[in-house]
Amino acid sequence: MKEFIGTGVALITPFTNDNKVDFKALERLVNYQIDNGIDYLVVQGTTGEPATLTAKEREQVRETIVAVNNGKLPLVLGIGGNNTQGIVDEIKTTDLYAFDAILSVAPYYNKPTQEGFYQHFKAISEACPKPIILYNVPGRTAKNVTPETVLRLASDFSNIIAVKEAGNDVHQYLKLIKNKPEDFLIISGDDDLVLGVVLAGGAGVISVIGQAFPKEFSNMIQLGIEGKAKQAYQIHYKLMDCISLIFEENNPAGIKALLKKLKICEPFVRLPLVEASKQSREKINDFIDTY
Repeated sequence: MKEFIGTGVALITPFTNDNKVDFKALERLVNYQIDNGIDYLVVQGTTGEPATLTAKEREQVRETIVAVNNGKLPLVLGIGGNNTQGIVDEIKTTDLYAFDAILSVAPYYNKPTQEGFYQHFKAISEACPKPIILYNVPGRTAKNVTPETVLRLASDFSNIIAVKEAGNDVHQYLKLIKNKPEDFLIISGDDDLVLGVVLAGGAGVISVIGQAFPKEFSNMIQLGIEGKAKQAYQIHYKLMDCISLIFEENNPAGIKALLKKLKICEPFVRLPLVEASKQSREKINDFIDTY
């Protein structure tokens, strides 16, 4: 799946000051990615706040991104949750024609065993007509999908083609890279660790910060894939402070504050999230002013 080697970005959903989806800002954001070297787009991942969108809004966001993208970049759609049958039903009733894969997060809140994770993704694999990227993010789900479970799924189901690993655990990344099937992709979900992951043999990233710095970040990832560590780290060192800043309070409030400074969208999020604090915004703005 060569289209998922490199830099993908987990797109935000911009909002207006009256709490509606800002479709004009969404168009600007998508075009900004297309024009600046991003390899693929992830629609309605966690960063897109899909949990606070209505079904109609989710459909409108999907349709807007598909129309603006117009086939230029591969698209990945987030479809996941903690009700296995509900996800299977959603996959079967969602028009996936424009999407090249789905991204499915490990079940949260229920805290299944490793066998529960396996059976959950087995059911999704058997129902899904598109390739599947697993998503392990224990900081949000409260339970880690172990490398052994990921690799078992990779070996047993041909349409499970990658994992977005976001456990912020270098050892876990290395176990996955060392033991994965040859054509299985290890994609980083940790912007701060991704360069080291790529240099170790990872396939790239699904990034948050990348949508603010698409040209620089995708260039860094490509240099890493090519093994050009010195040049890649020069870019990493320029961006590393900002990566920390956007995750200082919560995601996506931080990246939205950054995109506000770049005049791409407003900083609004939906409850229970709140906007980045004044102190956080000032630090982000100071970074951009001196970047």
